[in-house]
Amino acid sequence: MKKMWMLLVILSSAACSVAEDGFETVFNGKNLDGWRGNIAGYVVENGVIVCEKGGNLYLPKDYKNFVLRLEFLVPAGGNNGIGIRCEQGKDAAYYGMEIQVLDDYADVYKKLQPYQYCGSIYGVVPVKRGFTKPAGEWNVEEIMADGGRIRVTINGTVVTDADISQIKETMDHREHPGLHNESGAIGFLGHGSRVMFRNIRVKELP
Repeated sequence: MKKMWMLLVILSSAACSVAEDGFETVFNGKNLDGWRGNIAGYVVENGVIVCEKGGNLYLPKDYKNFVLRLEFLVPAGGNNGIGIRCEQGKDAAYYGMEIQVLDDYADVYKKLQPYQYCGSIYGVVPVKRGFTKPAGEWNVEEIMADGGRIRVTINGTVVTDADISQIKETMDHREHPGLHNESGAIGFLGHGSRVMFRNIRVKELP
């Protein structure tokens, strides 16, 4: 059974994404060549990027307007994030935006604020909950950033959709100096949980 499971993972990852119009596969499935940031905090296993020690791992180049598609798997109680338009080497939740990635069903997170759950723009925009799969299962996510509009889709449902250009005060009442960055890095924001990512591709928008 274990060998069969490993074969399925390898076949799925080797296929990466089906050819999609305008999308570029940014992870070769073998290594992190060209990627930036804390590369030592992540490993590649069977075509999957695995967060081990964590830290911020950035895609090879910066983006302005884009659609990001990927799959993520969170272990029980796991926590990570996807930084967009962020400044390298700084806290992406404030110097950019952090799209939260975590196990929504863990007891430790049951009293978070709506702007802290999986799929939210951390500290800024709340999420419509209930569309992530249980820990240990793969989720399909799309993040669109087009000017001020930020839209997050998880497993086929739009869970966050906001025009950040209209936001004058953040929900957490903290300073977010990078909230309105026009461009910046996309990255995984690991906290040591063994969160996995695969089938990562990006389409740049005009």
